[in-house]
Amino acid sequence: MSKQNAISTRAGDPTRQAKIEYAELLAERARRLSGRKIDRYYPDTGTLRRELYVPHQRFFEAGTKYKERAIISANRIGKSEGVGGYELTLHLTGQYPKWWAGRRFEQPIQAWAAGDTSQTVRDIIQAKLLGPIGDYGTGLLPRDLIIETKNKAGSVPDTVESIAVRHVSGGVSHLGLKSYDQKRKSFQGTEQDVIWLDEECSLGIYAECLLRTMTTDGLIMCTFTPLLGLSETVLSFMPGGKLPENTEETGKFVVNATWDDAPHLTEKQKTELLASIPAYQRDARSKGIPQLGSGAIYPLLEEDITIEPFEMPPTWPKVFALDVGWNRTAALWGAWDQQSDIVYLYSEHYMGKAETIIHADSIKSRGGWIPGVIDPASAGAGQADGKRMVDIYVDHGLNLGYADNAREAGIQAVWHRLSTGKLKVFNSLRNFFAEYRIYRRDENGKIVKENDHLMDACRYLIMSGLAVATTAPPEEYQDWRSSNYQTDSVDLVTGY
Repeated sequence: MSKQNAISTRAGDPTRQAKIEYAELLAERARRLSGRKIDRYYPDTGTLRRELYVPHQRFFEAGTKYKERAIISANRIGKSEGVGGYELTLHLTGQYPKWWAGRRFEQPIQAWAAGDTSQTVRDIIQAKLLGPIGDYGTGLLPRDLIIETKNKAGSVPDTVESIAVRHVSGGVSHLGLKSYDQKRKSFQGTEQDVIWLDEECSLGIYAECLLRTMTTDGLIMCTFTPLLGLSETVLSFMPGGKLPENTEETGKFVVNATWDDAPHLTEKQKTELLASIPAYQRDARSKGIPQLGSGAIYPLLEEDITIEPFEMPPTWPKVFALDVGWNRTAALWGAWDQQSDIVYLYSEHYMGKAETIIHADSIKSRGGWIPGVIDPASAGAGQADGKRMVDIYVDHGLNLGYADNAREAGIQAVWHRLSTGKLKVFNSLRNFFAEYRIYRRDENGKIVKENDHLMDACRYLIMSGLAVATTAPPEEYQDWRSSNYQTDSVDLVTGY
């Protein structure tokens, strides 16, 4: 052996056996890492650090206070794996990271995870928790904590029905996998500590799940993209189709997450994804905004019909439309720019369980000279003395005539103006837009007659109101640009 080779050998050049042992160590390290996928989530530092996933963290933290939680979000933001699956795994194992600020279970739990169909449960929920078929232990559930899996008999092969998981306390947690196509009855029966509903379920199934957690002080977690539009389930979390400003009012926690809340998505990826999505689904899939489904009566985005309030010249004819009722009386004001043939809806009255004089005074405060059209049903008797409602309002000083109440014709007339840009709405009309978002047909094509008072008033105004709209009498104004202009003074923020 040469002197140089001897020195090299003594210096520890790896031999063939050493290389083999080193490769085996690397393989074992990789195997162990693959069995602890959950440890890679929400690191302290780096481009994917925990603090950048704000909606995700808010959802976790809310578990200490709210029994019912939903993240209604865009696709690809990690709602299934990084939110629902992640939190469920922590509860099943009891192994919480040091930074965890959410709910904790110190004992083993009983849990369900559910999705649309048996196949989607297998391909999404099962795969995220266990890993690919034949390689269980590479999903979120740590390999060394999976005690047993039981397959489900049925037409979908390799479908797991239940998973037993070792809890840090020494006991065993049990997870059942279910699908919405099993119908409501399959969600009856046993008590559960945690239920994860991945993708939207019917309100009936949701109610059953809620019952299963009543006696356990359990949790329900919903993670979905609102592709079904403003469904009953969505509206239970988003009254009026909007995220509630105060979740104390509903007793439920809901958070929205868009592509911009997902640091793992690059700008290039977002651009390519958006281009591949049908236009009518883009808001739902990229922003988590309930899509305008086939049931929407006016399938136009709010941004396409909304306009900032502005002071209108008194030369534009004005009119209001009135829909009356004890539970809700609604009025809507419009101004007509005849030169461009654009109607601007600029003010609203929306009040329930008040006497007619209260409504009348509110209406007159916007301009007593403005004529109105009223729901023909007002020709019926009033609540008290049998006098016709329309006569009561006329006695209070309103100038009213009957509106054309042809529903389908009215909807078509409103739609024609909306779709051609001939009807615009001040963004201050909050109640109008709350109804607009949920104005829809049911599965049989019938109009859902709930919270549609301003939608009815809009029909009356377009069908009948424009024919009687008028400008203010000269004595009511001087120069509308002058500082002493007082006619029809409307607060541009409230619409009053």
